[in-house]
Amino acid sequence: MTRTAAKFLMAVATLLGVCGAVVAGPADAARAIANGERVPDGRYTFAVKLTMTGIPTADGGRRDSSCSGGLISPHWVLTAGHCFRDVRNKHVSRPVARKTTATVGRADLTSDDGHVATVVEVRQSKTADVALARIDQGITDIKPLRISRSAPQVGDKVRLAGFGLTDGDADEEPTRMRTGRFEVTSVGGNAIGLSGVAPRSSTSPCPHDSGGPYFAEGDGTPVVVAVVSHGPTCPHKGEDQGGRIDAVARWITSIVGKDLASTPKARPKPSPSGAPAGTKQAARPSRPAAGLGDLTAYRVSVPAVAVVAGAVGFAVLRRRRRRPRGGVHRPR
Repeated sequence: MTRTAAKFLMAVATLLGVCGAVVAGPADAARAIANGERVPDGRYTFAVKLTMTGIPTADGGRRDSSCSGGLISPHWVLTAGHCFRDVRNKHVSRPVARKTTATVGRADLTSDDGHVATVVEVRQSKTADVALARIDQGITDIKPLRISRSAPQVGDKVRLAGFGLTDGDADEEPTRMRTGRFEVTSVGGNAIGLSGVAPRSSTSPCPHDSGGPYFAEGDGTPVVVAVVSHGPTCPHKGEDQGGRIDAVARWITSIVGKDLASTPKARPKPSPSGAPAGTKQAARPSRPAAGLGDLTAYRVSVPAVAVVAGAVGFAVLRRRRRRPRGGVHRPR
């Protein structure tokens, strides 16, 4: 290797080291849901924005509002019961606005991703702040949430996705879905208490996050354990209340069971190259999915490459300097 090549290799290594230092720095994540994170396109496609246009008011006027929700079958959206209430603040089993639309599979509301459907029917739970909204089209290209049938436990970790405000005093609804992580802090008969844990302890749902799904993440389909019900002004530390899903799971299934059964099954993954179909393969170690602002892979790989490249370049340059000019280096 020539002196010029060695210097070039060292320059590249230095540049990689600088890039590694920059990339490895903490990401400036946008905060919302109060003190949550922006959801990238294609993530949590089961999340739903319910937009109510022309809701009657007690003085004879009309107002607009919105809630969040989660798709649990091709035609049914799970949300909070109080998202559908009349002028006397009573929960009702019908759409109350002139038009209620469900935007599904769209993290960025300004995009054309996903689907926009109309809510045509509402069912209210008699015991919990939980409702079901039926939409006028079957959405079969988005995997719905699974309904929890197990009682939540204090200490369980869940995630919330919603389209609510970024602050209780904000005037404008965001155009991108937000998310945050929560911990179950209390369990009641029809509701559970949940407190924010990440990205901050003050991560909390805000107005228009009502009905948003708290779901457990795992290797398979996310499982919804509660929907946003009520809580203090956001942002705040401490509990919000969520409508408990396992407590009304039988009621939910009685309504959406047949529709859920019509959900297309996931296609089986092709067998690895060289292995006959149906042959069990040794489990490969799974790589953790990169979260929002998660640059762990870069923190390891880029600086490591820089160090190795720099060391090689330095060694080659030293070796080159020791060689006698005009001669050939021979072993002794």
